[in-house]
Amino acid sequence: MDVDLGLDGRKALVTAASKGLGRACAEALSHEGARVFIASRDAAAIESAGKAIGAAGWQPADMSKTADIEPLVNAAVTKLGGLDILVVNAGGPPPGTFQTTPLESWDTAYQLTLMSAVRLIKASLEHLKESGQGRIVFITSISVRQPIPNITLSNSLRAAVTGLAKTLSRELAPNRITVNCLAPDAILTDRTRQIAARAGGDVDEELERGAANTPMGRYGGVEEFAAACAFLCSRQAGYISGQTLGVDGGSLIGVH
Repeated sequence: MDVDLGLDGRKALVTAASKGLGRACAEALSHEGARVFIASRDAAAIESAGKAIGAAGWQPADMSKTADIEPLVNAAVTKLGGLDILVVNAGGPPPGTFQTTPLESWDTAYQLTLMSAVRLIKASLEHLKESGQGRIVFITSISVRQPIPNITLSNSLRAAVTGLAKTLSRELAPNRITVNCLAPDAILTDRTRQIAARAGGDVDEELERGAANTPMGRYGGVEEFAAACAFLCSRQAGYISGQTLGVDGGSLIGVH
């Protein structure tokens, strides 16, 4: 028997949603009856994704560009007639150790990972306050609890997003807006395949090795991740806020 998540007719904006985790979240929300507006920097890809998942609308927008954020939110609110849900997602900054990361890359990653989130919240907040059941979900990474080697920028700036989310959860609670993070690990996406390809060997063999190193012996599916997103956006999750939910198959070692 299906569980009614209370998402029918809810108005959602999902960013970086042409593929991977963002698209999966948009698709899950749409499947549950939400009216979804999606964005990504690739105009052709976001149009294709929008048509495929039956989105109410879509618009190209680069999360690292200040000028793209407010027009995106305005377009979503105009098309949807308001905003109840904001799923904050952006592509990951490039890999590298602290010593191999050029100083100028820090500002680029800061704009993409942290400031895109700040600007999206600023532009969306008054609309979410009007909702009466506002939901903000940040897509982060297991690295906010367990830093991953060779992704210094992501380790640092996604942790900052988590701090922002925790702060907002207290500040926005009187407005009945919940704020949570989803922290994935070992989810099979195009990015996972790209990382496997960089290893230089057979991609399928590299993926098999990666899967074997997970506690469950397999990668998680994007639909499993997206189901967690849909739940955090649901009416049932109305008393869950300020949390980071790991979708990692048990890979987090620490006790948190």
